[in-house]
This record gives sequence, C-alpha cells and structure tokens, in this order.
Amino acid sequence: MKVIKPYYVIEEDIDPEKIMKTIEKAGRTCYKSEASIKDGSAERFIASIIKRGHESVIEHEKLTVRFICDRGVSHEIVRHRVASYSQESTRYCNYSRDKFGRELTFIKPCFWQENSPEYKLWAEAMEQTEKKYFEMTDLGVTPEQARSILPNSLKTEIVTTMNFREWRHFFRMRCDKVAHPQIREMALPLLSELKEKLPTLFFDLEF
Repeated sequence: MKVIKPYYVIEEDIDPEKIMKTIEKAGRTCYKSEASIKDGSAERFIASIIKRGHESVIEHEKLTVRFICDRGVSHEIVRHRVASYSQESTRYCNYSRDKFGRELTFIKPCFWQENSPEYKLWAEAMEQTEKKYFEMTDLGVTPEQARSILPNSLKTEIVTTMNFREWRHFFRMRCDKVAHPQIREMALPLLSELKEKLPTLFFDLEF
C-alpha cells in the first residue's frame, strides 16, 4: 500500500504572449478595434473586459491540467460541465499487475494528523481494502468487478481541459472556504501559480 499527497501537473508550456494575443484579437472583433492592437495592449484590454464581466472572450484559449487526487475529489472536478476529461479507469486498470507495483495507492487525507486515532483507523481500512482487492483478483475476479470495493480515497489521475472562463469558475467554486478541503488543497496552489504566469486572467480572484 502506498499513501501520497495530491498534486497537479500543468500539461503544456504556457505561452502568455500567445494566449493574450489570441484573446485580444478575438475580443476586439466585437468592437472592430483591431487597429488598436499594439505592444502591451492585450493585457489592458483583457483586464478591462474581465472587470466588465465580458468573460466569454477568454473562452478562446484553454489550459490542460492533470490532477492526481482521490476519486472523491475527481467526482467534484467533473461537475464542471464545460470541460474535457480523461480519467484513470478502475474498470481497466488491474492494480494487482506489476506495472502498478502490485499495490493500491491512496491519497492522504489532509484533515487528520498521521499519529491521530482517525488517521490510524483510515489507514487500517485502506490496508484491508487492498488485501481484499488482491484476494479477489487472485481468484480471477476482473478489475471491473473488484473495483466495487474500492474507496473514494483511491488515487486517480484525471486530465482536465477547460477554457479560461471555466477555469475562473472552477476557482471561484473550489477555492472558496466552504469547498471541500481536499479540493482546496490543489485548487489554491494551482490558482497561485496561474496568477503568477497569467496575472491578467486571474488578478481579481482572492480567497
């Protein structure tokens, strides 16, 4: 059994200049103000339209992120409708195989200390799950049948592509103090990184 912390990977090189220029060119079509495009104009233009709530313009660019999280958190991620997802399948992945190290990987709950009674109970439950999963697969039970005993804490990978308007909505929902602590654990640092790399698109989001 392996226990890891959740994390994310941005799946592409971010080119701020290209992103800003694409959005500006599309947005200026609305006003036929393409003649105003010049060095530095994109940031001012995009910041202005975001402040006015004209966020449909930023849908012209997107970002792909791989989340490594537990399956419970992945269920929250896929509630964002304007997105594309590709997720690790418990139906087809047989964790008793060598390529998975013949072990189950679980995501460490962020709300319990490792030496707490709650964490120890959780760890015991995960160990028992792994034991029973392998007993079933060793008997010839297929992964799609054995997965019925797998818990929300099981690690999954979900590649997520959203346009930037939907990413803003994602952060508003998943960074909020009332959001589940395990999704905030990834959403907050991701937002912080994107505010550094693409400040014009996320400058106004504070949590």
